[in-house]
Amino acid sequence: MKRKFNLLPILLISIIFFFLNAYVLTGLQSLYKSTWLSPVFWFIVLSLTFALIIAIRKLRSAGMNSFFQIISHVFLILFTAEIIFSAFLIIGDAYRLIFALPSSFEPEGYHVLTRNNAWLYFSLLMFALTVLVFGYGIAKGKYAYRVIKHTLYFEDLPEAFDGFTLTQISDVHAGSFTNPKEVQKGIDLINAQNSDLFVFTGDLVNNAAAEIIPYIKHFSQIKATYGQYSVLGNHDYGDYMKWPSEQAKVQNLSQLKSYHADLGFKLLLDEHIKITKGNDQIILMGIENWGIGFGERGDLNKALQGTKTDDFKILLSHDPSHWEAQVKNNPSKIQLSLAGHTHGMQFGIEAFGIKWSPVKYRYKHWAGILTENGRYLNVNRGFGFIGFSGRIGIWPEITVIELKKKSL
Repeated sequence: MKRKFNLLPILLISIIFFFLNAYVLTGLQSLYKSTWLSPVFWFIVLSLTFALIIAIRKLRSAGMNSFFQIISHVFLILFTAEIIFSAFLIIGDAYRLIFALPSSFEPEGYHVLTRNNAWLYFSLLMFALTVLVFGYGIAKGKYAYRVIKHTLYFEDLPEAFDGFTLTQISDVHAGSFTNPKEVQKGIDLINAQNSDLFVFTGDLVNNAAAEIIPYIKHFSQIKATYGQYSVLGNHDYGDYMKWPSEQAKVQNLSQLKSYHADLGFKLLLDEHIKITKGNDQIILMGIENWGIGFGERGDLNKALQGTKTDDFKILLSHDPSHWEAQVKNNPSKIQLSLAGHTHGMQFGIEAFGIKWSPVKYRYKHWAGILTENGRYLNVNRGFGFIGFSGRIGIWPEITVIELKKKSL
């Protein structure tokens, strides 16, 4: 049955978009009195909108391309800057209407209803600063790698693993990279941690396996004493582009799995391995992508087969919604889960005690450490980027976790 097309959301967005631009234009007209301002403004807005529509229509057939990247980024930056500009305009207009309205009935009082030029220029400055912030995020922020360290304590950690360290990265999205030298800086930072174990929690590419080829020589440099392990993410299955045939899509996934091996990563597909140190061991599990709304492929029970309830277990599972749904209350205790997927939406603020990103409205826990029911979840903010070719406030992350034995 053909899916029914819903025109209402598009209509509402179009109306909001029109009135936003109309309001922005009134602000510009308050500063610049010119007959050509309005036609030039609407020509730019409509041209950019039509270009974006064309780019989106080509996206599924052609995949991510430079035309879409340029148009979508210009549109996103200007749209966001317009929202900021409008917000300050509203503040100024509200002030005039609320506090200056009584004076407007006095002789010559109509002057107080005109916009204040100083406030208009300040609003325009906020517009410019928004553009500059986005510019920084695109030019520098997407490669501004951060090492975030956590020390986690467990009562049931085997003695030999007290002080054991692991490094986690997630969401490489190799098809988005444009600067191999900057990527190499991230690889060097990973190796500088000298962790005992390295894990990658999915989304090696955006769509096609071939995206990782130019970076195999970079990521294959990653080494850890107890090995390098990985899982698949939702983008790795090629679900977000049109393939010439189902066979081509299957072949792409098969090729991607072989590239994990070329990287030196042991891909865990609903399975587990035992890591032995001295006379003790821990269980490392990995499942295929399981995420609400992003494909529930993984089989946790299959990965748990052959393990004991009281074994110390670490789970690699790309999507943090899996932890909520199947892990945190599982009868077989999984002490530590490692996920990614959210990217922190590549936009937000984590400073001055504030931790906020729009992704919080989709995911209950979207970055960092969470503990419930005596179990830990870490959500990595991602190593790469997709969609928006930049990061603002939510920087690319290399996580280092040290396991410690908790004294009874």
